[in-house]
Amino acid sequence: MMIPEFLKKYESELRKYEREVIRINAMPTKDLILEDSLGIKESKFLGKPFFPKDKEYPKDHNDKPLILIAQINFEEIPHLEHFPKDGILQLFLFSEDWYEDEYKIVYHSKEELIKESIEDFSFLTEKDYDESPIFKIHSLSFKKDIDRGASEDSQFDFSFGGLDYWEFTEALSEEDEEKLADYIDATGHKLGGYAEFTQSDPREYEIGKKEDIQLLQIDVDDEIMFGDSGVGHIFIDKENLIKKDFTKAYFYWDCC
Repeated sequence: MMIPEFLKKYESELRKYEREVIRINAMPTKDLILEDSLGIKESKFLGKPFFPKDKEYPKDHNDKPLILIAQINFEEIPHLEHFPKDGILQLFLFSEDWYEDEYKIVYHSKEELIKESIEDFSFLTEKDYDESPIFKIHSLSFKKDIDRGASEDSQFDFSFGGLDYWEFTEALSEEDEEKLADYIDATGHKLGGYAEFTQSDPREYEIGKKEDIQLLQIDVDDEIMFGDSGVGHIFIDKENLIKKDFTKAYFYWDCC
C-alpha cells in the first residue's frame, strides 16, 4: 500500500513499527454445526477438533465439555518469527456463558498429532453452540502480510510530531482521516501483528504483560461476533511462545 502524502514526512520512522502478520481468510462452510466435513487436523473456526484419546478433553467447572472455537495447524501457515512451525493450537470456550472467562487454550505437539484421536463427538449437541460467538464452521487460509500499526494497541506508541494517534486524527480532514485508518489498520482475523480493540488494550494495565505478543485475533465477520461487534484475542509472553509453552497464554475479548 502506498503511504498517504500527508504521512510522507513520518515514513522512515513508521517503517520501524511495521510487523509481519499472517492474515486469515475465514470462509463459512455449508456444513451443519455437528457435521464438519473439514479434516480433523485442518485449521478451522468451530467444527470437530483434533484431540488425542489419551489427553483429557477440555471441560468447564461443572464437568461439561467445552466447544472448539478456533484450531490453527501451524504447518498450514507461512512461518512467522517466534511462532511454532508445527503442532496445533486450539481455543475452547464454555458452551453457554463463554463471556465469563471459561476457556481453555490447548497445544498439541507434532509428536502428539500421530496419536489416535477422538472420532465420536456425540457428547456435544446443537444446543451447546447456541451462544457461540461463531455461528458457522469456517475453513481457513493464510497469507503473510505487514501490519503498520494500530489505534488502540499500546505497543504502537508512535508520535506524530508529539501527538498520539487520536490527537493526530483531530487535525486531519475527513478524507485524510480515512486514509490514515486504511494505512494503519489492525482489523481482521490474523496471527501476530497489532491488536484491534473496541475499548482499550488490557496489556497496558497489567504488570508484566505490556510486551505480550498477540497470538491470534478473531474479528467481527458475517458469521462471527463477540458480544456487540467485539473482537477476540489470544496473547502470550514471547519466551513462552518460543518454548511452545501455551499454559500461560490467555484469552481476552471486548466489545462496544
